[in-house]
Amino acid sequence: MATRTLVGLLVATAGAAAFAATATPPATAPAPTPPGITQSAQDAASRAARDAERAGRVASEHAASALAQSEAAMGKFSNAAVEAIRRAARKAAESATRFQAKAAYASRRALDESRDAARAAEAQGQQAATATGKALEEAEQWARQGLQSGQDEAGKAAERTLDALKQAEEATRVAAQAAAEATRRTAEAVRQLKPGSGGPAKN
Repeated sequence: MATRTLVGLLVATAGAAAFAATATPPATAPAPTPPGITQSAQDAASRAARDAERAGRVASEHAASALAQSEAAMGKFSNAAVEAIRRAARKAAESATRFQAKAAYASRRALDESRDAARAAEAQGQQAATATGKALEEAEQWARQGLQSGQDEAGKAAERTLDALKQAEEATRVAAQAAAEATRRTAEAVRQLKPGSGGPAKN
């Protein structure tokens, strides 16, 4: 009797264990974490933004230098002074063109969080390149005329060059500021993407 009772208990226990095993649903595997922006993409965005900022700063300095030379020459023209202004205007235009290219590249490499700022810097870079190109045209026209066309015409050419250089200086200064803001926004975005920062991961 005791043996049959023990066997019955063992069978009942085994059956209960088997039921529990089949009734318990399998544990759900944790959902994979969405992949974040790769480190190489973050590094590329940061590097491109810094390069554009440096190029913008150089373009702004060159435009300011050309403007200063033009202002200093007002009223006391000489062929040497006009040629020096033409060279300075060319240097500013070339620097602005390099900045425009770097700002466009930085815009393409920008992170989502800093893309608007990078695009703004690119747009300002285009305006700076246009303005410095116009200033170079005026300076070259002035240099071609030289002082042969008379004092009045030389004075008018000098005024046109000065006005164009003022616009170029302003445009490159604003562009350099926009590039600096894009760099700041990029650095902030990279900090937010670091593990433990609480920033959202993005595809």
